[in-house]
Amino acid sequence: MISCKEAEEICNKAQYNEATFWEKLKLWFHIFMCKICAQFTKENSKLTTLCQKADLKSLTEGEKAKMKHDLQDRL
Repeated sequence: MISCKEAEEICNKAQYNEATFWEKLKLWFHIFMCKICAQFTKENSKLTTLCQKADLKSLTEGEKAKMKHDLQDRL
């Protein structure tokens, strides 16, 4: 049996397709026994789906630097 902390880490790895089959299997058994981690996994999956649907984009380093420079000029 894995700890809840380990289950959280595996859940997050699985979210990014970085978890191995063995880790996913251990997570599944843990979720079967621990309803708190089952809820966390469910909510984490929802969050991942919403982020993918939102098609979020981050600023490039150049855009961040320009924005910081513009803010400093205004102050």
